[in-house]
Amino acid sequence: MIDGFACKPADKVAETDFFFAGLAGTKPSAAAAPLGSAVTAGDVLAIPGLNTLGISMSRIDYAAAGGLNPPHLHPRASEILFVIAGRLEVGFITAAGKLVSKTVSKGQVFVFPQGLMHFERNKDDVLATAIAAFDSELPGTQRVPVALFAAVPPVADFVLARAFGLETEVVKKIEAGITPKN
Repeated sequence: MIDGFACKPADKVAETDFFFAGLAGTKPSAAAAPLGSAVTAGDVLAIPGLNTLGISMSRIDYAAAGGLNPPHLHPRASEILFVIAGRLEVGFITAAGKLVSKTVSKGQVFVFPQGLMHFERNKDDVLATAIAAFDSELPGTQRVPVALFAAVPPVADFVLARAFGLETEVVKKIEAGITPKN
């Protein structure tokens, strides 16, 4: 057992453990997603052969005109994002609270350090697509709004209200509008 995943006996290993077609083709679901982005993970859960290799990939599709991969972080991996179509505004927040942001176009890359909150937004009126590579077979993703406003059990409204300087009623409205991760 390594990192929580059992290694297969050598005589049970198959080519299907090392193959994944899920990053190919168009992903129209981005336009239908609540925030206009769809992430397809190619991690150890989808590709068992990644177990112990310390690598994985994801495909992110962004709806036209503002498709957003909202503020999130990867607790177990750094990420390098390669834009394959469109143009994205990307950025991360340093531990000192500084926003490091850039517009990244087709063929360009941007790096997000491990554990730092970051985001991507489609700047154009056409679909955008990127491939993210990670230095972990299971990087994990924690969406900041969901972590704060849709935790189970919930974070107490008075805690969130005080932390953000909001009225409790505003916190309740935010909570009602957050779509939990499936």
